Amino acid sequence: METPFNTFLFGIYPYICLAVFVLGSIVRYDREPYTWRSGSSQLLRRKQVMLGSVLFHTGILIVFFGHLVGLLTPIEIFDAFGIGHGFKQVMAMLVGGIAGLVCLAGAVMLLHRRLLDPRVRAVSSFSDTAILIILAVQLVIGLFTIFVSAGHLDGHEMVKFMSWAQGIFTFEAGAADYVAETALIFKLHLFLGLTILLIFPFTRLVHILSAPLRYLWRPGYQIVRSRLAS
Repeated sequence: METPFNTFLFGIYPYICLAVFVLGSIVRYDREPYTWRSGSSQLLRRKQVMLGSVLFHTGILIVFFGHLVGLLTPIEIFDAFGIGHGFKQVMAMLVGGIAGLVCLAGAVMLLHRRLLDPRVRAVSSFSDTAILIILAVQLVIGLFTIFVSAGHLDGHEMVKFMSWAQGIFTFEAGAADYVAETALIFKLHLFLGLTILLIFPFTRLVHILSAPLRYLWRPGYQIVRSRLAS
């Protein structure tokens, strides 16, 4: 990959995506508060949506926080606790692989329901289906990176991505150079991840930002309308 193209994709594009993510989310919340929701279709094929939703959300939470902690925790902290790069690499492959498969299984179930059930399809928007497909593709790419990572069990490749991510958030000049020589599949994974941030404010994903913690242990039903006393 040529240096100018690499610099744009991984040195400039991240800031464009982050700016749109932050400003777009603020503007949508301010101007279209009634669209700030997940758009549940739980009343249609309830059993399938519940299982798929649980698998998808459980997996994606583990994947998200795993990436967040793994990429943004300063390398010196891992070194201070005696956590070797190789051990961190193997744990990321193991935990991330399992969580990714769980999440992908949930995404496939939700996509199957959304695409093949006429009633669900009728109440689904283009963005609802598109974001699920994009997330599923991102999961597949992420799972394939495990096979490439297996050839770098010393963890040095992972350090490159940690240095890149931390360099972006600290406005380090030349942060894109950290990933310039990495495998193409990793670059695709990074690019699609950044693009998900870019389109985030325009999809149902915005509900993540205001989801209360009690959502994680809420009951398997929703009160649509309270019954009036006779």
